[in-house]
Amino acid sequence: MPHNRTPTSAANETIAGLAQPRLAKSLDPIAGRFVYSLRLIALHQKRHADPVPELASRLKSISVAAQALALSQTVASVWPENVQVSRFCCCKLTPDEATIADMISSAFHRDRHAFEHTIEGLIRPDRKARLWESVLSLVEAELSAL
Repeated sequence: MPHNRTPTSAANETIAGLAQPRLAKSLDPIAGRFVYSLRLIALHQKRHADPVPELASRLKSISVAAQALALSQTVASVWPENVQVSRFCCCKLTPDEATIADMISSAFHRDRHAFEHTIEGLIRPDRKARLWESVLSLVEAELSAL
């Protein structure tokens, strides 16, 4: 028997916000670099190729590349469906990219409440802590590489 739930007000707010595409240039540097990395990882997955060498080269850090790949795998495992990414040439973010960028910005500011609000109604509660830790690891790798 299907179980239909009425979306929460937070979910409705998130959906309405995602209906207006954001531009990649509006992202903070760490979130922007990860969205770029996510697109690169997706391209390599289609080719059945290892993305780490090119990620390390473009990001100028093997540790940032490794954390970007780890975060992409965590996101893929906790996301409710396949993560949708735009092509490299596209300036507009997909709703998934925008949500992930907001998660990274929240983690950069160490704002767990904003992080939780960003994924409210999207990610199962038992998966949030793992996602938070993975996002923090990427932020820490980025900050260490400066």
